Amino acid sequence: MSSLTLGIAILIISAAYFFVANRASSSQRAAGTKFHSLPHYYGLYAALLAFLPAFAILLVLAIGDDLVFRSLALDFVPDEVKASKNYKEVIVMAQITNVVDGINFGEQPDWVYAAAEAWKGWDATSTTLRTILVISLSLLGGMFAYRQVNPGFRSRNAVERIIMTILAASSAIAILTTIGIVFSVIFESLRFFALVPVSEFLFGTTWNPQFEGAERAGSGQMGLATYGSVPLFAGTFLISIVALTVSVPVGLFSAIYLSEYATPKVRAVVKPVMELLAGVPTVVYGFFAALTVAPFIRSTGMSLGLDVASESALAAGLVMGIMIIPFVSSLSDDVINAVPQALRDAAYGLGSTHSETVRQVVLPAALPGVVASILLAVSRAVGETMIVVMAAGLAANLSFNPLDAVTTVTSQIVTILVGDQEFESAKTLSAFALALTLIVITLGLNFVALQIVKKYREQYE
Repeated sequence: MSSLTLGIAILIISAAYFFVANRASSSQRAAGTKFHSLPHYYGLYAALLAFLPAFAILLVLAIGDDLVFRSLALDFVPDEVKASKNYKEVIVMAQITNVVDGINFGEQPDWVYAAAEAWKGWDATSTTLRTILVISLSLLGGMFAYRQVNPGFRSRNAVERIIMTILAASSAIAILTTIGIVFSVIFESLRFFALVPVSEFLFGTTWNPQFEGAERAGSGQMGLATYGSVPLFAGTFLISIVALTVSVPVGLFSAIYLSEYATPKVRAVVKPVMELLAGVPTVVYGFFAALTVAPFIRSTGMSLGLDVASESALAAGLVMGIMIIPFVSSLSDDVINAVPQALRDAAYGLGSTHSETVRQVVLPAALPGVVASILLAVSRAVGETMIVVMAAGLAANLSFNPLDAVTTVTSQIVTILVGDQEFESAKTLSAFALALTLIVITLGLNFVALQIVKKYREQYE
């Protein structure tokens, strides 16, 4: 059986055990036997024991056998091939797996066919053993749980313990994934900084990694790539500031209007329509920026005698700001609505006007949530790629003029990692250094925002 078929099979077995255990408990309960838990808890316990251990083993085997097969297949590679200067393990594995999958790209060496035949044999044996083990474990787990259907067994407590374990494991997976991402970025960044000085990367004003080792035109000399990240971060912050200049005031003011001034009918119409902006794909915003906003800004600027680039930071920032408005508006609206009505009533009782109540009572009370919405907008602006690529271009210019063409960190990461890359070169590793620097800067902004919230938030008993 394939992994998908096995997964469906253990789901069916688990459902069957649920109904059997539930029915057994219900029938004994109807006969007058007093049980600790309701019947469906016994069914859930049987279903969980029939599904979880078998599914865990299925995942481990489905992932692990491929890794084992790849390691074993490398033993078929001749020593002279491994010693070759052009030997790459990725290419060798691609040759073998293509033959295994029946994909023919021409005549292959004999050792490739031998490794592929061995792989097919291992896969057949693994599939058989996996099927027997998973089905047996599912049946045995369900049978063990079914035998626990008796008045003395506290099935509700057992089910709750299993669910708590699943929730804790999910939390641990999220934490471990975050740690893994951070450490992988740090490890690759250290490899980059072993090739390029940290000072050049952090304080260099020229970014040109694309032609590392290429011959300079007409000089007969090999060009040297430069990895000064200052233009990238300058462009990132320039476009982000333009976007936040649009999204924060418009989003915050719209949230105040919807929560404090709009009638229920207006709110029921305006808020869903505004939140539709968040569902528009970013590539659509990119087309809108490149085909409509950028030409309009350029033609307007030229009519005023200004030199506006065809791919300006202003165009990308304006469209990005429109995209971010729902993030600020929706979250701020929910936070403002969560402020207790008693605070508003107290302000009105002291003679405050509606606008004074909003400015001096409601907004200070909602400040942590408003700051959180702005932080979300900042993260969204810093991490946006498609709009920048399509509307602002890829020119790493060090400029603080929003009418110039600039690029961002994320768009350069995408550009560097597109296509087949050699992960031993400084060009490819520079993407990880950019990502690490961006993570550090984002954490710093979050820390500053938390300090601002602590200083200015209003606390009420």
